[in-house]
Amino acid sequence: MKFNQSNIKKAKKYLDKNKCVAVPTETVYGLAGNARSSIAVKKIFSLKNRPKTNPLIVHYSSLLKLKKDCVLNDNFFKLYKKFCPGPITFILKLKKNSKISKIVTNRGKTLAIRFPKHKILNKLLNRLDYPLAAPSANISSRLSSVKKTDVEEEFGNKVAYILDGGKSKIGIESTIISLINIPKILRLGGLEVDKIEKILDQKIKIDINPQKKLAPGQSKIHYSPGIPLRVNVTKPKKNEAFVLVKKRKTISRHYYYLSKKNKLNEAAKNLYSCLRKIKNNGYKSIAVEKISNLGIGKSINDRLKRASKF
Repeated sequence: MKFNQSNIKKAKKYLDKNKCVAVPTETVYGLAGNARSSIAVKKIFSLKNRPKTNPLIVHYSSLLKLKKDCVLNDNFFKLYKKFCPGPITFILKLKKNSKISKIVTNRGKTLAIRFPKHKILNKLLNRLDYPLAAPSANISSRLSSVKKTDVEEEFGNKVAYILDGGKSKIGIESTIISLINIPKILRLGGLEVDKIEKILDQKIKIDINPQKKLAPGQSKIHYSPGIPLRVNVTKPKKNEAFVLVKKRKTISRHYYYLSKKNKLNEAAKNLYSCLRKIKNNGYKSIAVEKISNLGIGKSINDRLKRASKF
């Protein structure tokens, strides 16, 4: 996607006025607002119909800016050096003098932060005097948006502006790791857990279904296309959309491929677009064949499992 100076200026103009702007990231599109403005943050929650207890991720362009808001530790620096910018979100201790709106954290003492890799979003962040609170650009519990038309489908003209950055390269949300005390994975995502474990040189506990919601994406029902979805299916029902990752010899109009060669990164990238397309094509239910539970396949299966709770 070609960088457009005037589009960046337009997005900044709306954000400076405490309005919400949809922005591209390498994971999914975000619904962004000034993280220091309670007015802007309230609009994000309202537009998404998001529970106030579900904290937001705040996006930064530099360590210098982050240091004003959070306490950084050794584990953070190890992971930052290897994976940032990229699809990893850190839960860090919030400084008492931080100007981040208390609504972002539900008045908590920690903050979810990340450094996005998308060039257009970074151009925007570098022009702003504040970081951006930016959860996924969708109505809560529904499919995330991976391109401009998805955001339009979700919100219509309710969002002030959509900064077009093409289709998201990764296609599923960031991996969330808490670095408060012992490192803990709170959401599976675009960065494989084993890569994180290798850098920290330790086995990391995965706690993606806690009693208390400490991070986005921990709700039992989430990422739903709005119709029933079944996983690990070998034979679909009559007139049911069948989502596949390996090429079949037979051809059917009900077949939808995430990947034809069982490439999990490709499957992740196409997941939300595929499910959205099936719903828009008028199907009443979706069946998904068994997907390998290795690497990013774990993140895909996490999304499908939550979507199946419809």
